[in-house]
Amino acid sequence: MLTTLIDLMGEDRLSWLGGLLVGGLFGFFAQRSRFCLRAAAVEFSRGAGGPRLAVWLLTFAAALVGTQGLVALGWLDVSEARQLAQQGSISGALAGGVMFGCGMILARGCASRLLVLSANGNLRALLSGLVFAVTAQASYRGLLSPAREWVTNLWLVDGGPSRDIMAMFGAGTPEKLAFGGVWLIAGLSFAFRSRLPRRLILAALAAGAAVVAGWLFTYQLSQASFAPVTLKSLTFSGPSAELLMLVLNSSQLRLGFDLGIVPGVFLGSFAAAAHAGELKLEGFSDGLGMRRYLLGAVLMGFGAMLAGGCAVGAGVTGASVFALTAWLVLGGMWLGAGLTDLIVDRSGLPQARPATGAPAPGT
Repeated sequence: MLTTLIDLMGEDRLSWLGGLLVGGLFGFFAQRSRFCLRAAAVEFSRGAGGPRLAVWLLTFAAALVGTQGLVALGWLDVSEARQLAQQGSISGALAGGVMFGCGMILARGCASRLLVLSANGNLRALLSGLVFAVTAQASYRGLLSPAREWVTNLWLVDGGPSRDIMAMFGAGTPEKLAFGGVWLIAGLSFAFRSRLPRRLILAALAAGAAVVAGWLFTYQLSQASFAPVTLKSLTFSGPSAELLMLVLNSSQLRLGFDLGIVPGVFLGSFAAAAHAGELKLEGFSDGLGMRRYLLGAVLMGFGAMLAGGCAVGAGVTGASVFALTAWLVLGGMWLGAGLTDLIVDRSGLPQARPATGAPAPGT
């Protein structure tokens, strides 16, 4: 079927459409479930273990179990995924993960959450997301790239089995599936303990399934196409920076999977919020709030490019294929988030005043 669609639409356009649909799926269910790593990390660091942690665990587990389930069935081969096949950076993963975790607490949302909230009318999230994209691009090819390269090159790891964290322990796909099942049980346990509504449980699982859909689509496209196709799934740092530069600096857009993700998530989240009557314009209430958000966005942009992905790109997509660096990034994000929440939000430091009647982003 994909071969027929390639003949009708062309590979680039079909790839872009796949990114748009996968992004739309994630955006819709991330909005409905309130999926947010920042909110989950805050609950965890404060010993609450409530609904936000349950939602994150369910999405994370769905991505792990779904991806490894397809591998076990022979429907997916992730050995050529960038997170496993290419050289990685341990130093970048550790430093970038901590920086991203600090940044998402200050910006009150990770990169994906900012995009979801932007589609709902949150101008704070929109501005922070633009700063995130600019910083990511500057870290990749601009003013900040020498600093990124210096940190990245401090500790490198070769691609192949050395980047598969489970292979390091002699474990294979069955063990990966079992490990994913443990996370799923944990998520369901927190969900039942928090009395999370069934619709939120299903929405969280569907958001994780979007990551699986991305892997499956790009893999099947690579098998049907005569030209090389990169195996990938959801991520936001690279696509956000790429889309921004294409809009600002190019009159010709080359369609592809990454280019469909950001508009897809935006449209999916907008549709979900419109259906639920949750579209609402929100802005900054004071200068302190703006400074906090923008600093957080800068830390996330630089941290994501160091880490090789954002809270979804590395923290869920990369972890679903058990990439060593992705799990290090994820640990760094939780650590950075917990420390920043303790120092900034629980220490009595001056806080930004939220807009009247408006919930904080990420909640």
